[in-house]
Amino acid sequence: MTNNSSKRKLKDNVFLILKGIAMGAANKVPGVSGGIVAFVAGFYEELIHALKHFNGKAVKLLISGRFKSFWNYINGSFLFFLFSGTIISYFSVSLLLDIWLTHHEKQVWGLFLGMIIASLFYITNQVKQWNRKTLTVSLLGLIVGVIISTAKPIAENDTLLFVFFCGIISVSGMTLPGLSGSFLLLVLGNYNLLLVDSVNNLLDILKKIILSDFSFLTDIEQMKLLKILVIFTLGSIVGLILFSNILSYFLKKYHQTSIATIIGFIAGSARIVWPWKKINYPSNPSGEFILNDVGNPEIYHYFYYLPDIKTTQNWIIIGYILLGAGIIILLETYGKRSKK
Repeated sequence: MTNNSSKRKLKDNVFLILKGIAMGAANKVPGVSGGIVAFVAGFYEELIHALKHFNGKAVKLLISGRFKSFWNYINGSFLFFLFSGTIISYFSVSLLLDIWLTHHEKQVWGLFLGMIIASLFYITNQVKQWNRKTLTVSLLGLIVGVIISTAKPIAENDTLLFVFFCGIISVSGMTLPGLSGSFLLLVLGNYNLLLVDSVNNLLDILKKIILSDFSFLTDIEQMKLLKILVIFTLGSIVGLILFSNILSYFLKKYHQTSIATIIGFIAGSARIVWPWKKINYPSNPSGEFILNDVGNPEIYHYFYYLPDIKTTQNWIIIGYILLGAGIIILLETYGKRSKK
């Protein structure tokens, strides 16, 4: 794959930032994978290829002071604009999504369900021939996706080694479409700690720095959350490099079976964002909820149901599903044009 950074114009770089924002927003929502955005928008393999180049040769170029060669080798312009959008998203769109999920949860699920359905349509067309092998790996991907989606969360753990491990796992959603990094953080019990508390703490610190207020340096809790965020970020960087090398190998050697497996992952994740579901909690004879080790009511099971199309609320959710599908169609359309 050739380096496309030299061919990009200002408009393309702006769109890269917007795609990064979309990836960041998708990664923030439990059950949704930012890799879907990369895949459908047509820059997934370029992303994997660029991340793969963070290797020994890149280190040698950097140490020897050959900065331009290093930048070109890692496709620096592409990564810079893309991850700039992702960072912007974490401090803007992602924060709005938290609020939106709180007040309009079903609409948000509907939006991302539409994105997943449309993504499945486009990605399925990339498998040139469905046979016993591709169907088998796709089914296995589906089973793994469903198993992950039914996992119960464990207790929060702020041990730095575990936080580093969470960082490695969290980027799976960016590199592997259909596998939601944020949902895995929920299962690992550290979603709020790493994607909510730590990010909000960093925003607060930045505000204080702007106001020349350095009281956070003596605030034990704020410094602890800052250290956690730094370790989580380092883990994420290691995860990106690790997963990109593994996926690059499989995409090169087993391209069709890799795509088929990804399709299974995406299909398996769809149940997480199904808008029409209720959670049944077990209770003791007194009517009180039974609490689990995490301190939350123990989830007995999800009850999924089909929408009543007679209600206005459900038609609004269906509208969001169509909007989500429309976003993917626009990304796919632009992705095809940008390759010409």
